[in-house]
Amino acid sequence: MFRAIQIHKDEQGYRSELCQVDDSALPPGDVEIAVQASTINYKDALAITGKGPVVRQFPMVPGIDLVGEVTHSDSGRFKVGDQVLLNGFGVGEKHWGGLAEKARLQSEWLIPLPQALSPQQAMAVGTAGYTAMLCVMALEKHGITPAMGKILVTGAVGGVGSYAVRLLHKLGYDVVASTGRPTETDYLKSLGANEVIDRALLSEPGKPLQKEQWAGVVDCVGSHTLANACATTQYGGAVAACGLAQGMDLPATVAPFILRGVTLYGIDSVMRPLADREAAWQRIGELLTADDFDTIGKTIGLDDVIQAAHDLLDGTIQGRVIVKL
Repeated sequence: MFRAIQIHKDEQGYRSELCQVDDSALPPGDVEIAVQASTINYKDALAITGKGPVVRQFPMVPGIDLVGEVTHSDSGRFKVGDQVLLNGFGVGEKHWGGLAEKARLQSEWLIPLPQALSPQQAMAVGTAGYTAMLCVMALEKHGITPAMGKILVTGAVGGVGSYAVRLLHKLGYDVVASTGRPTETDYLKSLGANEVIDRALLSEPGKPLQKEQWAGVVDCVGSHTLANACATTQYGGAVAACGLAQGMDLPATVAPFILRGVTLYGIDSVMRPLADREAAWQRIGELLTADDFDTIGKTIGLDDVIQAAHDLLDGTIQGRVIVKL
């Protein structure tokens, strides 16, 4: 038996609970893992609370991230005792995830835990930090350098936004953080933001083209915010879009793209090829230190997960939540 958060949908309705699960219930996979740490992402919070159609089958163990030690392997890629890392691949949606003491997974979803990171540090990063790194790498690949101007990060107090601010600062960029929580200004400046602006400046309908302000953008919000971010990006700049906190819609025109040569990069973290994952995690291990993880993350246990999911959606959680198993 092992402890797990399980989501049920039946005649009693939609509900999440912490319960004991028999090992025989674990889904198919060629690697079994003793989970050491997981985390709560926005998608996990939607799944746990039922406020978004995330879960595809029931019962489901949520948790799109995990780090653990291999306890059984039928794969040539991993052996017993290896520490492995998982982000995405539909885990926590279609296949039982990381908010449990045990997991059985497909080896092709896993990468080795980078040597520079402990399990808790890796989960302080999680999909949020890994996605932020993918966004930053997209801007770098586009050729955007610190000398070219300011970089905007929207939804900056959230997990992706917090890591985007920190990573960009570490790389020497001039970061402008957008947030609807002005009380978090000191937190954002501690991460490296040189300026903090109110999200209201970007969240309402705006003109198709506006004053050029940003060399690049990491957008975690979508909808009007993303449209305005594109409309205010400098000629030849780039926008990396990875979130939909404001909405899935994009009420924009083609003007920024055909009149200013702005490029919009869509950043997918769920099905990203293993080579991209390993490259992003390698950069994270090189750039971040123990102080960075302490600033951005806090640790809870499985008993506190369901409440933390509600708190995350209510906007009362700052940065990342690590779940220590």
